[in-house]
Amino acid sequence: MSSRTFEDKQPPRQASSGFEFFKGVGQVAGGTLLSITMLASSVVAGGLVGLAVSFRNLPDVRQLRNFFPSETTYIYDIKGKLLASVHGEANREVVPLDRISPQLKRAVLASEDSDFYYHHGINPKGVGRALLTNATAGGVREGGSTITMQLVKNLFLSQRREFTRKIAEAVLAIRLEQILSKDQILEMYLNQVYWGHNNYGVQTAARSYFKKSAENLTLAESAMMAGLIQAPEQYSPFVNMTKAKEQQRIVLGRMLELGWITQQEYDNALKQEIKLGKIRSFQGSALPYVTNAVAQELARKFGREALLKGGMRVQTTIDADFQEMAEETIKHWHDILLGEGLSKNQMALVAIDPRTHFVKALVGGVDYKTSEFNRATQALRQPGSSFKPFVYYTAFASGKFTPDSTIYDTPVGYRDGDGWYYPKNYDNTFGGPMSIRYAVAQSRNIPVIKVGKAVGMNKVVETCRILGITSPMEPVSSLPLGAIGVTPMEMASAYATFANYGWQSPSTIIARVTDSSGNVLLDNTPKPQQVLDPWASAAVIDVMRSVINEGTGKHAALDRPAAGKTGTTSSEKDIWFVGTVPQLTTAVWVGRDDNRTLAHNATGGVLVAPVWRDFMMKALKNVPVENFKSPSQFPRPKAN
Repeated sequence: MSSRTFEDKQPPRQASSGFEFFKGVGQVAGGTLLSITMLASSVVAGGLVGLAVSFRNLPDVRQLRNFFPSETTYIYDIKGKLLASVHGEANREVVPLDRISPQLKRAVLASEDSDFYYHHGINPKGVGRALLTNATAGGVREGGSTITMQLVKNLFLSQRREFTRKIAEAVLAIRLEQILSKDQILEMYLNQVYWGHNNYGVQTAARSYFKKSAENLTLAESAMMAGLIQAPEQYSPFVNMTKAKEQQRIVLGRMLELGWITQQEYDNALKQEIKLGKIRSFQGSALPYVTNAVAQELARKFGREALLKGGMRVQTTIDADFQEMAEETIKHWHDILLGEGLSKNQMALVAIDPRTHFVKALVGGVDYKTSEFNRATQALRQPGSSFKPFVYYTAFASGKFTPDSTIYDTPVGYRDGDGWYYPKNYDNTFGGPMSIRYAVAQSRNIPVIKVGKAVGMNKVVETCRILGITSPMEPVSSLPLGAIGVTPMEMASAYATFANYGWQSPSTIIARVTDSSGNVLLDNTPKPQQVLDPWASAAVIDVMRSVINEGTGKHAALDRPAAGKTGTTSSEKDIWFVGTVPQLTTAVWVGRDDNRTLAHNATGGVLVAPVWRDFMMKALKNVPVENFKSPSQFPRPKAN
């Protein structure tokens, strides 16, 4: 909390200064009224000091020395553009006192407690006024609260207007003034008070009402904001500008009466046009699939309480313009696929920079408004043939196979459990002897199963775990055909590790997290480790280039070197294309949420590869062409 002095605290008081304390009480002689007020004030003040000794069960105000109010968490894109705010009941951004407009501080003091810097928690004049007003009204009508009393009420006490609560307020206010400075109390108050429309504290209120920081508020804006405190929704300019202007005039009049502004400043402030912002507290996210994924990650790392109240500042790895381009691409191709008979199709896309493993785009569906389920990070779908590179990497890393090794595409049967498994190719034919490169390019099933058996299915599972695939999997004969559930995020991350020649950092959508004071809570600066054999990784990329150049992925061809793999599951329930260039790796999935067949003969190479190509062409615009490294640039592993 700031301990800096509130500059120009109050000008010398003029003879005419002071509240109109006794409106509505009747005509009473000035001298008599003053005597009654002073007598009542002395009695009340003395009584409160005595009561302070007996109020032993009140909260301990010393805890406010280390008090941190609940504060909104803000999520930004990689360039600092605000994407979303996340908060619980209170939408608040805390700012130090020296970053709050002096005009606003004066306006609030004039409106709520003009003697703030002269009393010690309670204001005898205010108490006397309230006592007479309430006695005349026959009940509690006026509180006579100082800013310190309002603060302890908001933090510790109920909002019910009872005499005993007012005494408790006064006792706590006296105690609080003994442990905190005036500036500390004012700073805490301005950050704690409610300003309407779920805005707590001056900063969120200023941004909501006037679309600017609290330190830049003009006198006119400051007076209007100060006028909201008594009844924020009733006097809100969003609700009733006429009432808001009336309150503004009252506050400005009080400042003029106190001599805190000149007549010219008063007149100019009333003439200033008020340009309103917009109610921000309940706005949705600009990029909901991204920000929801971020929020879930933050809740896992720090807890939901910290997410909603901790005031974190989160820099994502996403560029908002890039993400919007990805979302528009998915929506466009969703409509195209609907026109081709793929009814109720859903889509997901994840793009990762393989050099950093930063997520650059994450699209969890075709329309967040109709479905909030994030298929990019939550949907476990079978990858089909896009799983095959994991098997071939394991083979290459064993030192026993190369892209030119011959494997036989011939009938075979395996005993699995109590039965026999007879794998088939997609076209129900057999191709005889062929190189691994050709088998990958043409997406033949039997060769990859034979290779998996040769190197050991347990080794294939181990490769998947290293690549970050956490889904349950068994070392069965059908594993090489992708008979497991994976997310598009897992697939993109795994291929990105191949594209970086075995170097891997944990894939993340969060670059950095700080608290509201700038202290670093999480720093995801890439710290790559070599987790795969570089020669084997480069060999996988090399054979996947053949998929695009001469195989099932021809529709994914770019104007630069690219590598990738199609994926189609049995019954055409899931279709994929996962591919990469040296600077960007992208996984695209198409399927139905009810897991039914999309369309007969729907394949990744025909239906999804063009989607991938369209996205990559847009994403790589103005990005220099770069070649992959050849396997020959790395030492080949020796056979085990």
